[in-house]
Amino acid sequence: MSTKEKVSEELLLEEETANQNEIVLFNDEVNTFDHVIETLISVCEHTPEQAEQCSLIVHYNGKCTVKTGEYKDLEPRCTLLLQAGLSAEIV
Repeated sequence: MSTKEKVSEELLLEEETANQNEIVLFNDEVNTFDHVIETLISVCEHTPEQAEQCSLIVHYNGKCTVKTGEYKDLEPRCTLLLQAGLSAEIV
């Protein structure tokens, strides 16, 4: 692979990464682990294991990125998380 091809490939990867947003879930003192896990499974399409891990990260670290993607895909998911009583935002 030439240097020019490698640089072009790296720039494309940076552009893809730059276009990605994240839903960040924040810890609260209201919701149970079960509620958070069930919501992540239904809204973010997590596996049960993935949802459980995210809920523990949120509990111990105060926040966790639970979904990455384009804004237009994340916005309705974030709205559903908020409607379920969770604290989340798109960054």
